[in-house]
Amino acid sequence: MALAAQGFTRARPSVVSSRHLHRTMERLGVLQIDSVNVFARSHYLPLFSRLGAYEPALLDRTFLSRTTHYVEYLAHEATFIPVDDWALWRFRMDAFRRRWATDDSWLSSNARTVQWVQDELRDRGPLRPADLRADAPRERGTWWDWDEVKLALEHLWRTGDVAVSGRRGFERTYALAAQVIPAPVLAREIPREDAIRELMRRAARSSGVATQADLADYYRIRDRAAVGRAIADLVDAGELEPVHVRGWDRAGRPLPAWRHRDAVLPRRVDATAILTPFDPVVWFRERALRAFQLDYRIEIYVPAAKRRYGYYSLPVLVGDRIVARVDLKADRAASTLQVQSAWWEPQARDEDAAAIAAELRLAATWQGLEHVSISGWGDATTAVHAALAAAPERAVRRHVHERESAV
Repeated sequence: MALAAQGFTRARPSVVSSRHLHRTMERLGVLQIDSVNVFARSHYLPLFSRLGAYEPALLDRTFLSRTTHYVEYLAHEATFIPVDDWALWRFRMDAFRRRWATDDSWLSSNARTVQWVQDELRDRGPLRPADLRADAPRERGTWWDWDEVKLALEHLWRTGDVAVSGRRGFERTYALAAQVIPAPVLAREIPREDAIRELMRRAARSSGVATQADLADYYRIRDRAAVGRAIADLVDAGELEPVHVRGWDRAGRPLPAWRHRDAVLPRRVDATAILTPFDPVVWFRERALRAFQLDYRIEIYVPAAKRRYGYYSLPVLVGDRIVARVDLKADRAASTLQVQSAWWEPQARDEDAAAIAAELRLAATWQGLEHVSISGWGDATTAVHAALAAAPERAVRRHVHERESAV
């Protein structure tokens, strides 16, 4: 049910168009943004996982250019959301505003910087931080600090006074919200309780079946009481059905869970997909462990010698199981997709290696890479290498991983 709700029972299209991106976003609700670019930035991966190889420039045109379809906000972490949903997040914007209304807050202490930034955006339209840097009023005295201007932009974005109007490369372009958000959307008022109820409805639809913690985490709603009231309202309305899921328990007691009325139980799931750690299927680590036996930790900030799985390992879905994790790197100079490590998960089966190999070849194609190389670090590398070599659509070779050399 969870995977069907996330679109993994739908066949991948032979040609991906913007229509497919919009439909996928309708299922996801949000697309989390991340800057790590070892293999591909995180927000490109959920669409690849569901749709297969598509032109990354299609995402750029749909999400990153100045568009009326999507805008960025903290709807989980930093995410793309439909621009029409801007008013749904007014309660979060207002919470930031109240938090920073005190005399000793950063916004109050840096009011001059904040006002200058707003005036520049009002007078000159959408600007990159670099544009502001070029015209920094250093002659005004010691108040000027570039880090303060960056912080001002981020604070104003959180309060909804400023919106991200697009990106050039990965650099944000900022504008006053009125310059980005259509006036009817900007003027719309949605009471906090109504907004949270709508977000819980969407989280349930995107999750298929979920606990209260799962639903709250989907949009990072910290108010447990408000989430509980929203769930009760949705149950009363017949949109959620209380269920018990085998294996979902705590201290010997079943965890309360709910099934969205539109959730379907597919006969089977035939998908194979490489997932980003920020895919909604696995981004809530408690749910990933409970549903898929995936005990995941990002190791970017772990010293190399202490990493268990690799710098940025990606879970691999085969069927309805998370069967492995692979640490991928795109070596563009050598036109090679490097599998720096590969590890089995508890639900793996012997035949999964062939499916993983096929998905790795597809990932290389998607990124425009001619070769696939695989290291010897990890208990899945031998099987995956053999599967790659058995059907070599691309050149496959073993490489010595730095971790191997250290050992």
